[in-house]
Amino acid sequence: MTTNPRGIAKVLYANEQPEGAGAVVRRSIGTPQLRNLSPFLMLDHVNISPGAGFPDHPHRGMETITYVLKGAIDHEDFAGNRGTIEEGDLQFMTAGKGIVHAEMPRANADGSPNAGLQLWVDLPKELKNCDARYRDLRASEIPKVELDDGKVRIKVISGQAGGVESLKDLAYTPVWWLDISVAPGGKLAQPVPKGWNTFAYVISGSASFGEGVQKREVKQFHNVVFEREGDVVNIEVPAEAKEGVHLVLIAGQVHDQPIVQYGPFVVTSQAEVRQAFFDYQTHSNGFERAKNWASEIGKSMMA
Repeated sequence: MTTNPRGIAKVLYANEQPEGAGAVVRRSIGTPQLRNLSPFLMLDHVNISPGAGFPDHPHRGMETITYVLKGAIDHEDFAGNRGTIEEGDLQFMTAGKGIVHAEMPRANADGSPNAGLQLWVDLPKELKNCDARYRDLRASEIPKVELDDGKVRIKVISGQAGGVESLKDLAYTPVWWLDISVAPGGKLAQPVPKGWNTFAYVISGSASFGEGVQKREVKQFHNVVFEREGDVVNIEVPAEAKEGVHLVLIAGQVHDQPIVQYGPFVVTSQAEVRQAFFDYQTHSNGFERAKNWASEIGKSMMA
């Protein structure tokens, strides 16, 4: 079976910026350097210290995938849904025609910040008016696989790797999400779906991506965006490296549709943006339950 390695389209450093109420994020998708990478709208590497968070705010027309790397995050919405995702857990949230919710960190005993990744994913046009829904994925539900004599460890959050498949139907838009750790001397040739947009974000350490003259070392807090052509991503950590790499490799099915975004509203035309604001302000067409609603977890920050 022949494989075609993916080349590197660009490498971006995720600068720190303020977001929400006192939170700090490193944003690598959703910046002037990389505005949209269909179906991906935004990727934030989030650090939330005690007293900070994301109090009550709306969404329409998109999905969020939140992955907790350290600590725990509480969430609550205007439909009465509430819960907590802890270290290693994920939440797949579909905003659909409308949701208002809050996402707030649990306080850690040692006072340290909570950390995680949040990815915004565009919904296909025909599903933008679907009902909101949640799917929490617990760390214990995520299959794992080891390759290259244990030097490569993969959590198969969504998609497949090393002959292991994830749980199904986590999001409406097809997305692969692999949490990958490679020790010094480890190599991985990871298949990805043909034609899907694919990127890797380096959480810690560094690794070489690509093959031959295209091979490039990429360090912590950088996002590697791959060319659309090809069906394999090559990742390697040299044997002489002092540490391994921890990264996420993410791929998504491309939508053939315009992306018109204004803050948390993601639609396909300017008229739909105006409609989203009208619906939110008048508590209609998906936002009915927003009237007079306030989350319990966000009240301390809304006073």
